[in-house]
Amino acid sequence: MNKRTNGWINGFIGVLIFSGSLPATRLAVSDFDPLFLTVCRAAIAGVLAGGLLLIFRQQHPSKRDLISLLVVAFGVVIGFPLLTALALQHVTSAHAIVFIGLLPLATAVFGVLRGGERPRPVFWIFSAVGSLL
Repeated sequence: MNKRTNGWINGFIGVLIFSGSLPATRLAVSDFDPLFLTVCRAAIAGVLAGGLLLIFRQQHPSKRDLISLLVVAFGVVIGFPLLTALALQHVTSAHAIVFIGLLPLATAVFGVLRGGERPRPVFWIFSAVGSLL
């Protein structure tokens, strides 16, 4: 299998797995506290990641990278899952998916503003079409 096909398959699997995240969270918050769910998700991810880091003998991050890693970890491990779980106590997963679908476009906008890049108009056309779909 070539790299392109492998990339498409892995991307599809990632999208498929992520597409079940909001409905599963919505179902879970009906019986569990959002903070408990967030801690459990973080613990499971941490144990799996730690095991993989040990198995593959990865180097420790440099000290200059620790603050950036902590900021990203806070957003990815605590912020997004906790805020999503809190929101899903009050809205349906279908409603929340609309907002999640707008995240890539918002990320592109803020990336352009922060990075000072100037993507071609076709980038914005496809970004807008993708968000609308």
